[in-house]
Amino acid sequence: MLKKFLFILATVFIVACSQQSPDEQLQNLPGYWEIESVEFPDGTKKEYNLSTTIDFIEVNGTEGMRKKVNPQLDGTFKVSKDAETFIPKIEQDSLQLYYKTPFDTWKETVLLAKDSTLHVLNKDGNIYKYKKFSTFNF
Repeated sequence: MLKKFLFILATVFIVACSQQSPDEQLQNLPGYWEIESVEFPDGTKKEYNLSTTIDFIEVNGTEGMRKKVNPQLDGTFKVSKDAETFIPKIEQDSLQLYYKTPFDTWKETVLLAKDSTLHVLNKDGNIYKYKKFSTFNF
């Protein structure tokens, strides 16, 4: 429990020092994102060298949507029918994403959202790190 608290405290400190406004994060959130790694509260890390599933994030005003897509070799995407909608809210100088499905509700905190990098903290203290997806080049 102490490790989790210290991890979250360190994460909040890093976010506070990042100097990126939540409005800027919200502007950079839309796009195709490929997972690079997950950092767990105990300090372990899982790397993803190649992912066949990409997260597509769209924001329209006060509502957003996240959908899984599979990139194809010809530059198109196979799109899943499932989508998770969210409400983006700026609270206490951070960007929060509130999700609600028929099965669950949860909140994620955007730690960093730049033109090519996205870091998201989930309710379990896991930090998901993404990079902007670029099409296959052969």
